Amino acid sequence: MNQPLAGYAPAPVTARMENHGNHMVKVAMQTGHDLFARVGSMVAYEGFVQYEPNPSAVRQIAKDWMTGEGAPLMKCSGDGLLYLADYGANVVVINLNGDGISVNATNLLAFDAHLTWGVERVKGLAKFAGQGLWNTKISGQGWVALTSRGKPIVVDCGGGEDETYVDPDALVAWSPNLKVKGKRSFKAQSLIGRGSGEAYQMAFSGQGIVVVQPSEDSTDRLRVRG
Repeated sequence: MNQPLAGYAPAPVTARMENHGNHMVKVAMQTGHDLFARVGSMVAYEGFVQYEPNPSAVRQIAKDWMTGEGAPLMKCSGDGLLYLADYGANVVVINLNGDGISVNATNLLAFDAHLTWGVERVKGLAKFAGQGLWNTKISGQGWVALTSRGKPIVVDCGGGEDETYVDPDALVAWSPNLKVKGKRSFKAQSLIGRGSGEAYQMAFSGQGIVVVQPSEDSTDRLRVRG
C-alpha cells in the first residue's frame, strides 16, 4: 500500500459494528445476521452482500409511519464487511446489551434486524406539538448506529429531581424509560434554538441518558404529526 495512505486502512474486525474514523461505521456481516440500514448509506463493501429495499418487515411497521417520520430502510444480508455513512455526519455505535433506546428517525443509520423495534408516540408533548411527536424505539441484544451533525454530547440525567432540557431540533436519542414533557418558553427564537415554530423545549427526568447534537438544522428535527 502507498505509505501516505497506510494509516487509513481498516483495522482488524473486533466487533459486529465499529467506527472507522468519526464518520463511518464498519459492519461485520454474517449469513443469518441481517441488518437494517438507511437507504443510500452504503459507501463500500467487501465479500458478498445483498440489499433488499423496503422489505416486508419494514412495510408492516411503517403502517404507523403516516407522518413522514420513518426513515427509508433496506435489509442487508450476506458475508463480508459493509461500510455505511450519511453525508459525512458523525456516527455513534451503540451495543444495546439488552437495553433500549428511543431514536429520532432522521438520526437512525443502521441496526441489527433481530432487534425489537417500532414507532411510538412521545408522551407528554401533544399540547405543545399538535398531536405529538413520534420516534423509533429499539431494544434487545444487538447493535445500533446513529448519526449526529457534529460531535454529540451524552447527558446523564442522573435520576435526581433536576430535569434536563433539550431543543427538539438538537435531539438525537434518549433512554426510553425517561419521563418526557414539554416546556413552553417566551418567543425569543434568536435565543432558544433556531426557531422550531413553537418556542418550547423537551424536559427529561429519571435514570438514563440523552444524546444531543450540536446542529439545530430543521431537517434534523423530530417530525410533527398533523
